[in-house]
Amino acid sequence: MPHRAHLLSLKLCHALSQACIADKYTGKRFASDLLAGLTVGIIAIPLSMALAIASGVAPQYGLYTAIISGFIIALLGGSRYSISGPTAAFVVLLFPIAEKFGLAGLLLATVMSGIILVLMALMRLGRLIQYIPESITLGFTAGIGVVIATLQLKDFFGMTISAMPEHYWEKVTVLVNGLGSTHWPSLLIAIVTLAVMLLWPRLRLPIPAHLPAVIIGSLLALIMGHYGFDVETIGSRFQYLLPDGSMGMGIPPVLPEFAWPWMQAGVDGQPSGISWSLVQALLPSAFAIAMLGAIESLLCAVVLDGMTGKRHSANSELLGQGIGNMVAPFFGGIPATAAIARSAANVKAGAQSPVAGMVHALVVLLALVALTGILACIPMSAMAALLLVVAWNMSEAPKAVHLLKTAPRSDVLVFLVCFFLTVVFDMVIAISVGVVLAALLFMKEVAEMIQVRDITRDKRYVDTPVAPTTAVLRIEGPLFFAAADHVFGEISRLSQDKHAIILQMENVYLLDAGGLSALTRLIEQCRKHHTRLLISELQFQPLKNLARAGVEPVEGVVKFYPSLNDALLDVCRPVKKKR
Repeated sequence: MPHRAHLLSLKLCHALSQACIADKYTGKRFASDLLAGLTVGIIAIPLSMALAIASGVAPQYGLYTAIISGFIIALLGGSRYSISGPTAAFVVLLFPIAEKFGLAGLLLATVMSGIILVLMALMRLGRLIQYIPESITLGFTAGIGVVIATLQLKDFFGMTISAMPEHYWEKVTVLVNGLGSTHWPSLLIAIVTLAVMLLWPRLRLPIPAHLPAVIIGSLLALIMGHYGFDVETIGSRFQYLLPDGSMGMGIPPVLPEFAWPWMQAGVDGQPSGISWSLVQALLPSAFAIAMLGAIESLLCAVVLDGMTGKRHSANSELLGQGIGNMVAPFFGGIPATAAIARSAANVKAGAQSPVAGMVHALVVLLALVALTGILACIPMSAMAALLLVVAWNMSEAPKAVHLLKTAPRSDVLVFLVCFFLTVVFDMVIAISVGVVLAALLFMKEVAEMIQVRDITRDKRYVDTPVAPTTAVLRIEGPLFFAAADHVFGEISRLSQDKHAIILQMENVYLLDAGGLSALTRLIEQCRKHHTRLLISELQFQPLKNLARAGVEPVEGVVKFYPSLNDALLDVCRPVKKKR
């Protein structure tokens, strides 16, 4: 169907060809893309660094991700306006990987996730995004927001905590105990940065709030440092090795260089190498990264379609995301996916095509080689304040509250379960349990909607007098495994001591193996009790499954009729007496 083509198509550079070849690309459109790319590139610089730090790696790896993945995905993907790079959703997955396997393990897991995304695209799985309920996505995004916010409290308050434990409640305990070590200059900078982030939008200026917030926080840190109140910055926390063997501070002002992911530093600082056991250990994490990347990128594309009236190609977007995540780790890039906030800003800034996304990557590249000295001065507490706002936006709290107030109880239950499991355990468990729970609750609700009605005396359906030994029953709803036993149990109850049962199945559009098995048992029961079973108005799918199962008319036991009237005429036909 044409209106579903975007869910089934697969083409490399789909968005670029549609936006720049199918639609005439002019100098005016390029100027709009240039301005939008510049705007979003400026937004992406501090966010990419902050998200890399939150993921447990040095800030330059976030910049590498925005540059390499951001350019490749925009070039090869299926969404015109998506901006890809490191996102907040990945933090809860990446931080444990970085802690356990180091940078090398994280990069290798990224390559593996890219391969999984490409396979998903080739299998045309992009359309499956429509089967994930909103209660699940809101549940795990709200949970991710809580976890990210919790991880930022250490730097927000400037606490001296050497290491954070693995489990959430243990983290909370350590943070509460660490409040006594609060560094008030860091806290002051964090509060000022947060205040600017919250108040700046009221000025209705075209400059995004986090840019002036980070600048003001950095200037405040320089002033406090001048008066002897030193605060931790990107430059003081992160170092890199210079060619002469000495250590540099902050971010290395060099282009991303090719290196085998598994030859990067492991958890012990030495190259980890590659082995089958390491691949096996990273496979669950790689699968989780791929699933989250697919969900977030396709959700982002759907949001952008609603904003612009355009259509993305779901499988082409998965293909672009997969290739981007396969290539970027060879240049130090961590997992990337489409970022909804940056992509929305891209649209609002006037983007016309994926060229804006490629320009955004080049802007980040320019900052990497020209502004590293300035970026090193950003305080860690200011970055924590920035990420607190990101966590709040990530949580979509207003949507979550609305769902809790208005949604059916089953959706509320799924939301709460996903939220709790994401916070306490991890997102993979949350989504897995959430999908299973949502499916079970949905089947329960559908099963409860199926009705068996006795219409023997209902003049709307039966206008012919029917003998007392005949029951005319109408089934409404899908006959699937969750409801079949209940439905045919009800049929048996309503047709006790009857010599003939007429089933009108006009509104039965689905008959699965469970329903077929229950119907077969009913036929066998009718054979045993010498009861006639007359089935009328079968729809195509149930009829096809009955034919495939070899269920055929049996004289005196079961027969099929095109209409209810035909069945009534047969059962009510007078029997000729033998002479």
